[in-house]
Amino acid sequence: MRELLCDIFKSLRVEADPARFEKFSEMLLETNKVMNLTAICDPREVCIRHFADSLALLGSYDFSGKRVIDVGCGAGFPGLPLRLARDDISLTLLDSLGKRINFLSGVCESLALSDVECIHARAEEQAVKKGYREGFDIATSRAVADLSVLSELCLPYVKVGGVFLAMKAENCEEELNGAKNAIKTLGGELVKRFDYPLYDTGITHTVLVIEKVRETPAKYPRRFAKIKSNPL
Repeated sequence: MRELLCDIFKSLRVEADPARFEKFSEMLLETNKVMNLTAICDPREVCIRHFADSLALLGSYDFSGKRVIDVGCGAGFPGLPLRLARDDISLTLLDSLGKRINFLSGVCESLALSDVECIHARAEEQAVKKGYREGFDIATSRAVADLSVLSELCLPYVKVGGVFLAMKAENCEEELNGAKNAIKTLGGELVKRFDYPLYDTGITHTVLVIEKVRETPAKYPRRFAKIKSNPL
């Protein structure tokens, strides 16, 4: 695993301590035996499908000194690998499932990670709170949801001049076209599409870099039932 991690770091031009990633992987797979955290149970696949995929974001935007929120972080991806590789970012991990947040809090404690906040909350509810609404340089999400829905959940967290980094499959043109109104309504503007190969899989993934060009109207985000049933 150490050799694979080092090769992944080299391919992405990332300097990181493989021991910290190994520890995270061990804790993830051990906890996954009693808690549904990930469908990926092979250490090599964890390195590629989780770690390499997450770290590829560093090529899409400058994370230096940024305040970052991972919305719907699940088992910690992409946020925690980004923080393991970059000590200069401030990270907030947000998920609606308490057991995931408890797991991530334990990982952060075990790895002695500072400047990481783990929050158990619904994204649309936390986004209206002072210090969180339009309080981040970067919001990111790898959640499996339509881009219109993700935009309403994530863009309210981003300050004007910051970005929402939406992780998607390569063939996301139809989804992007369907989300154009939502992105505009919420104060965003697509400024770049970043395509990257997923290590040695032959698969290409995409990051949509959506800049926050104006404040999100106060009525957004709506209640989740409304967001899901009637996307912008």
